[in-house]
Amino acid sequence: MMNRREIALQKLKGLGEMILEDVTQDKVPRIKVPSRSTSNIIYDDKKRHYVLGEKYGIRSMGNVKQIKKIAQMLYIANFCKDLVKRNKTATLRELYYVSEGWDVDFADQQESNIIGEDLEVTLGMTREDLGLLPEEDGAAVYGELTVREGDIEINALKAGKSGYTIPPTIDEVEFVDHDVERVIAVETMGMYHRLVQEKAYKKFDSLIVGLKGQAARATRRFLKRVNEELNLPIYICNDGDPWGFHIAMVIISGSAKLAHVNHELATPDAKFLGVTATDIINYDLPTDPLKDIDILRLKELLRDPRYRDNFWKKEIKKMLKIGKKAEQQSFSKYGLEYVVDTYLPEKLDEIET
Repeated sequence: MMNRREIALQKLKGLGEMILEDVTQDKVPRIKVPSRSTSNIIYDDKKRHYVLGEKYGIRSMGNVKQIKKIAQMLYIANFCKDLVKRNKTATLRELYYVSEGWDVDFADQQESNIIGEDLEVTLGMTREDLGLLPEEDGAAVYGELTVREGDIEINALKAGKSGYTIPPTIDEVEFVDHDVERVIAVETMGMYHRLVQEKAYKKFDSLIVGLKGQAARATRRFLKRVNEELNLPIYICNDGDPWGFHIAMVIISGSAKLAHVNHELATPDAKFLGVTATDIINYDLPTDPLKDIDILRLKELLRDPRYRDNFWKKEIKKMLKIGKKAEQQSFSKYGLEYVVDTYLPEKLDEIET
């Protein structure tokens, strides 16, 4: 069976061979690109995440307006083929600067990123499989998990207080051993360090993952892998506001923008362990009033198919009714240890029983 690197190399070569075949047969070269328009992004109830529909567009060398886009895609494909062949990687920023030396250029990095995503969806591979990496690192992980990166074994409990950093190339990382029963992912690094200091990893036999806000693709891939390969339940502990809800839901059901790779990133069985409107009331938490943009966003979530179950509808409507939101750190009102000693045990007991 071919590994991901070999599959990527085969698909990249196949794209070039397809163009050459058209040329040698005196045909106008064309590339079939699946559509990423909103009308082609569908929520799949069975898979429980967004997927791309069957619509696609044709980019043809016979269309003067499309020649540049095809050329840009082929230049990036050739660049990626070289990266994968030599087992190297490049950041998206490096790709943009390398392109300055090509015969076709990009107006800005956003344009090169978009063409890179077009290549990703056309080949059905993630950009990481093609050797392209984002600038940001993945999340921090703390707990009894041993991984292997190449010839090096790393234990996330012995990697220092900041823990093990998930690399963008997470699919090349092997899970060697673990001694945990669950994963608790928290939105902020402030809460991550609080849980590490209070030894929540011991108390809950858990990996603690610091998401650093919106989870990077590598982080989402890590969570999916530990859920499926290690059979560990995933709990997401975020702020009690529409943005915290969204960060959690992107982990659970993926994003519309990444519908073409959600099968690699979404973890539909992950559970929300974060602050809810009910918690705000029951724990009498310090709050801030909802802003107009918060209210607008909550109403948008009510129309989003990912939030259609009773739990989300009830909590969103209740938050709109009380007009308040709260951060994870608001539990500090009762002492720094309260979130570990009282709140999380009660929430986990509620979810797991």
